[in-house]
Amino acid sequence: MRRIPACRSVALGVKRGFCVAATVEDGKVKVGDVGKGRVRSFQEIPHTGRSSWVNLLRFWKEDRFRQLHKHMERTFSALGPIYRENVGTLSSVNILLPADVAELFQSEGLHPRRMLLQPWATHREIRQHSKGVFLKNGEEWRSDRLQLNKEVMMSGAVQRFLPLLDEVARDFCRMLQVRVEKEGRSLTMDPSPDLFRFALEASCHVIYGERIGLFSSSPSLESQKFIWAVERMLATTPPLLYLPPRLLLRLSAPLWTQHATAWDHIFSHAEARIQRGYQHLESSQGRGSVPGAAGGRYPGVLGQLMEKGQLSLDLIKANITELMAGGVDTVSRERRQSVRLRRKAKGDMQDKHVFCVCFLRLYPVGITVQRYPVKDIVLQNYHIPAGTMVQACLYPMGRSPEVFQDPLRFDPTRWSSGREEGRRAEGAGFRSLAFGFGARQCVGRRIAENEMQLFLMHMLLSFHLSVSSSEDLKTTATLILQPETPPRITFSRLSSAPI
Repeated sequence: MRRIPACRSVALGVKRGFCVAATVEDGKVKVGDVGKGRVRSFQEIPHTGRSSWVNLLRFWKEDRFRQLHKHMERTFSALGPIYRENVGTLSSVNILLPADVAELFQSEGLHPRRMLLQPWATHREIRQHSKGVFLKNGEEWRSDRLQLNKEVMMSGAVQRFLPLLDEVARDFCRMLQVRVEKEGRSLTMDPSPDLFRFALEASCHVIYGERIGLFSSSPSLESQKFIWAVERMLATTPPLLYLPPRLLLRLSAPLWTQHATAWDHIFSHAEARIQRGYQHLESSQGRGSVPGAAGGRYPGVLGQLMEKGQLSLDLIKANITELMAGGVDTVSRERRQSVRLRRKAKGDMQDKHVFCVCFLRLYPVGITVQRYPVKDIVLQNYHIPAGTMVQACLYPMGRSPEVFQDPLRFDPTRWSSGREEGRRAEGAGFRSLAFGFGARQCVGRRIAENEMQLFLMHMLLSFHLSVSSSEDLKTTATLILQPETPPRITFSRLSSAPI
């Protein structure tokens, strides 16, 4: 038996944690009076209602799925920095403060678990597809992830795919320059559809090593179906997270049918490119040449995985398809470049990385990061049993005055100054989690970061950007956060713009 510090003293105006000692025996927290304090039980955590199905009906009635980030923000304000929520088939403990997030990640274990996207997993099972890293856990996840890291996370891999991202960003700017010139050197529009196509084109170029032609004035039917499928998959995932997919499958529910059909299109798109990649590999080997080496051309993540042969074709297909689905996060970022540009059209862009970090604090792509602690822990003086899904809620955290000084101010210098030390210093390393953390951070992080920065660089070298309003954009949550009503931006070509 040993004694450990149970929690830290952190204030949030409504609730305050107590610094007490908890008794740990055989990896379990002993709940009860210890000294002057008491570790409170799991059942004592503030909650939003005990009936998960009543809560689900309330979510549907009040359209909380689309405003989940705002619902979380309001609930933290009412209940304090930790609360429980049961909605349909999902149960979670939601936390706000970086110190608690740090405690959570310290208990994630060797094989961190995130929330299973059950609709995705059910689709793989009924279609008899292999699962990729998004849907795996344990040693099986780790084995695949280590192979993928070599192709998408390591510095050598980044150097190989940077020219492909740069090529797409340059082409996008040239396409936009032509449209601006036709309008008389300035153009006002909603750029979201174009940004969506840019992100998909860039992601496909890196993953497949080939362009899919989304910048064409008349994209192919195949490309249009692919765009539709990605959008449908995105829109239908959130409500399905709270319902039993197999029951919906038996009932032939339209929501499930739309979701499965969208995934079928995405898999067909990936299958066609994998077949072409495999044929190219066989042809190169038949000629005795080094695959993908012609002209030093990078063959994409797909080509690299097939050349090395460390994963079976089924696993390559599963992971490549999920990387493209994960590229939806990138799509979201590019859509919300419009928000970023709106907020900071005339700023100092010397440190684009810090600029993006500051933006993602206010507009995180995913609104939560989830983990299942492998041992009992204590958060805000409440006992959290091992295996409980705990969510770090990024949108409320990024806007909390208990975490950031003047939180709604867009201020990239806050990340390089020491003025937010003191009461905000505890867990400060966990205030920016847009791409997750640790071994299970976003596998496409390097692609997304470099895509954003190259896009920003070329756009701001080519155009002056302006908007009619400086008000904060209203946002909506699907699987990711995006503008409720995309802004209209005026693009004016700079006289010094590259041709």
